[in-house]
Amino acid sequence: MDVKKIKTYSNKKFKISHGDVLECFKQVPEKSIQLIFADPPYNIGKNFDGISDKYEEDFYIDWMEKWIFEINRVITDDGSVYLMNSTQNLANMDLICRKYFHIQARIVWHYDSSGVQAKTKFGSSWEPILHMTKSKNKYTFNSKDILIEAKTGSQRNLIDYRKTPPQRYNTKKVPSNVWNFPRVRFKMDEYENHPTQKPYALLKRIILTSSNKDDLVLDPFSGSFTTGFACKMLDRKFIGFEKNKEYIKIGIRRLEIESEYSKKELEKVKQRKTSNKSKKDHDNTYTPTLFN
Repeated sequence: MDVKKIKTYSNKKFKISHGDVLECFKQVPEKSIQLIFADPPYNIGKNFDGISDKYEEDFYIDWMEKWIFEINRVITDDGSVYLMNSTQNLANMDLICRKYFHIQARIVWHYDSSGVQAKTKFGSSWEPILHMTKSKNKYTFNSKDILIEAKTGSQRNLIDYRKTPPQRYNTKKVPSNVWNFPRVRFKMDEYENHPTQKPYALLKRIILTSSNKDDLVLDPFSGSFTTGFACKMLDRKFIGFEKNKEYIKIGIRRLEIESEYSKKELEKVKQRKTSNKSKKDHDNTYTPTLFN
């Protein structure tokens, strides 16, 4: 098993692997992970600190199937997978995943978009999340840990006359498949220097729902390491893969792992994401080094 290109940082509960995603997967034993959250590059032209994610579609789809196959290999029989991508890639991703998993839900992460929007088509204000399991019926779903306010019951105080005797509607409920969480903005405390950072609240819901304390969670595209940070806050174990050195530093700091980097090198200095170009003015050159 060739893992020469992988550099690791770890402590008792957390492990970061710095290297290509497919090489990193070689370190992970079969059926060893209880929960996987994967938020890969979307192939829409984002600039990840000098690396563009815009590639030929056939290459991108083939690459996507390779790491989805690896997810299927390492997830436990009763484990869960949450996979994100752009709306443009949802159909291809869905078709690939049906080969390996039972799709339990197609979740809409809805957020308030910025003031600048598309002028020649309808702008996007949501991203898809597939919730999938290996087993059709046997998997972790901690419904009591994720209850939210049921407006019908808690605000309108309606009575359900179908029941005998009549009863008030419940004040709490399990969330639907439409999730409303704001995107991470520059002025938020949780902001990190990453162009596609996902909010802590979103990862908290996923981890509480589909894992238990001390379960092992994997994020193969760790980026801002919000998944790892959520595992730290919620008492889970964590493995994260990441290719970009600058994002590795974010993970080391957020997970408080010892490394060769100085305190100054790991210091959080916020920079606006707007310096990253996306969707236009990107380099269309086919450069597959990001994924190979």
